Amino acid sequence: MSPVTVAATLAQVLAEVMASVALIQLIRPGAPSVFGTFFSPLSLRTGAPTFGTPEGTQFQMCAKTLADRLGLPFHSVGALTASKVPDAQAGYESQAQLMGAVMAGVNFIIHATGCLEGLLTTGYEKIVMDADRCAAMARFTQGIDFSEAAQAMEAFHEIGPGGHFLGAAHTRENFESAFWLGEMSDNGTYEQWTAEGGLWQQDRASDRVRQILRDYEAPAMDESIREALDDFVARRTYEITGEMA
Repeated sequence: MSPVTVAATLAQVLAEVMASVALIQLIRPGAPSVFGTFFSPLSLRTGAPTFGTPEGTQFQMCAKTLADRLGLPFHSVGALTASKVPDAQAGYESQAQLMGAVMAGVNFIIHATGCLEGLLTTGYEKIVMDADRCAAMARFTQGIDFSEAAQAMEAFHEIGPGGHFLGAAHTRENFESAFWLGEMSDNGTYEQWTAEGGLWQQDRASDRVRQILRDYEAPAMDESIREALDDFVARRTYEITGEMA
């Protein structure tokens, strides 16, 4: 739906957004607007969408700059992949796509978790794997702590040249929060990994999904609110389809 270059696509998207925002303002002056785009390069071999590409990241970052120029918030896509299963391809494509959005400074990310086969399907394992990366990106955006405590001068004085910091008082005080640790990564030794069953990440993700479903408790809801919602769904379903829900 656009020429096969990032520059030309940016020009087209900018024109489309400006026209849309202008129309919105003509209909309802002062209505809030968002600069949003879903850019996906195509494989010129198959015509299928591709994700996690250099061009995709370039487009996200440039589009955010255009949104800033217009003074509009920007929304874009997150952890997308063309892979059909939660494998290595799914991991690196989704991480590249998500990192591009985060580095661009996107204000709102859609499709942040669960995508497989270019959004044609969703995987439970992929959801928990992507959620782990979203948590990592949230930590990344917090930036670096340069406080006096974080500079840890007392640790340098305590350990001195040639020592190691694993047993330092500063390490013991901060070991629980010093570094982000994900739930989906196995950071043990090969011997530990094999002793625990040699599970690949998708296997660990399956276990995590089963645990989440097993431990889930529906949030409390006032019965009158539930009945009102059920009535609304039934009424709108009938208005749209002519059939009762």
